[in-house]
Amino acid sequence: MPEFFSFISEILWGSLMLYLLLAVGIWFAFRSKFIPFRLRSDFFQNLKSQGGAHAGGLTSYQALFLSLAGRMGTGNLAGVALAISAGGPGAIFWMWVSALISMTTCFAESTLAQLYKERGANQEFRGGPAWYMSRGLGMRWMGVLFSIILLLTYGLLFNTIQANSVVRAVHYAWHIPELYTGGFLACMLLILLTKGLRDIARFMQWVVPIMAFVWVVMSIGIGIDNITRLPGVMATILQSAFGWQEAAAGAMGYTLSQALTSGFQRSMYSNEAGMGSTPNAAAAASASHPAAQGFVQMIGVVVDTFMVCTASAFILMLADISPTDNAVSGVQQVQEAMVALTGEWGASFVAVIIFMFAFNSIATNYVYAENNLIFLKLNNARNRWLLRCGIVLMILVGSQLRVPLLWHLADVLMAFMAITNLIAILLLSPVVSIIAGDYLRQRKLGILPVFDASRYPEIQRQLAPDTWHSKVELRPDNRNY
Repeated sequence: MPEFFSFISEILWGSLMLYLLLAVGIWFAFRSKFIPFRLRSDFFQNLKSQGGAHAGGLTSYQALFLSLAGRMGTGNLAGVALAISAGGPGAIFWMWVSALISMTTCFAESTLAQLYKERGANQEFRGGPAWYMSRGLGMRWMGVLFSIILLLTYGLLFNTIQANSVVRAVHYAWHIPELYTGGFLACMLLILLTKGLRDIARFMQWVVPIMAFVWVVMSIGIGIDNITRLPGVMATILQSAFGWQEAAAGAMGYTLSQALTSGFQRSMYSNEAGMGSTPNAAAAASASHPAAQGFVQMIGVVVDTFMVCTASAFILMLADISPTDNAVSGVQQVQEAMVALTGEWGASFVAVIIFMFAFNSIATNYVYAENNLIFLKLNNARNRWLLRCGIVLMILVGSQLRVPLLWHLADVLMAFMAITNLIAILLLSPVVSIIAGDYLRQRKLGILPVFDASRYPEIQRQLAPDTWHSKVELRPDNRNY
């Protein structure tokens, strides 16, 4: 059975997902009129916006770091090691290319999540792919399918991978038994998971930027200490990306293919653009215009891939540790690299970083899973506790066992989840084009874009009541935006 799911995973991620993600990213670059790249100043302008008339949701800042918590798991360290092992240093270059292309996909899905959001029982905003499948496409069955897959992957399976990486890293650094580390991680998470969406978001808005900052600053310090070697590292990445190093040996085609596939797969796992997870966080924000949250969530792709993953890549490249071929060794490889570059304390430093990244990621996975319980109308106390207990159980299982079947199944389910989401946003691409055009029109007038649903009656009929007002008066500070 593990071999079967491994085979299916290789088919999905080796060709289908690569071409699909590439095509969708390019498609939305044109459909959005390239405004994600044309209006770069709007990234941080929208991040500072508090949503104005649409009170009740998270701030844009909180929504961003909630989604970043989900993106920045153990894969940002160990996964980069796997990408280099599978595709060579050139995988890093294709990871960057994939992230650039994926930014427009992230813009599209986050914009749609904002547009079709609803108010929850506590006046919080709730939404995501399941909502825009149901409201935008009129296909509730598709939303139900997506929600079930997300519950299995993010609610359960992914947490075993996170836990396994954590316990291995802690054991390597301090020789603490895996069960103790897994139990401690589960207990700490259970305390946080009993809190509401706003409390978890507040926690993430402080912890996530600190952890990302510490990891990136450490890599910058290492880079400065090895500054004479950096040009060589960049040259190796570029040469390997196009197979130039291996051309003489006749291996160019294989090497180029492996580098491209590994880079795109690592980027997808890491920044999650197109997968359908990030929109669950994007929908929770208060925003004056749906496209505003699209800009904000694109910042997450930049931070995740171009900063955190790149930091991991340069640490691994500078240490020149032998490649590995599994996730457990991937964690250890990062620790060995840090030890080689900084000394014995490097292993402990990586263990702390991985623990915190995994902690944040699992907590956000729970938020996404609970969000989809709401869509399925199963969000009662009993089901929430069943979900929390399931997460604890999977953490304990992951801390003790490396179950290939579960990991390959997670890969396959994640691919199906991404395919379902990508089909939905492609079908809704005319709506993305309309919303992007509305945003651009107001920007050209020099005002802060505010969404007026009454301008688009066909879209307005699909929206939840009292979410987007039909008429919103411009605030005094809207001019000279």
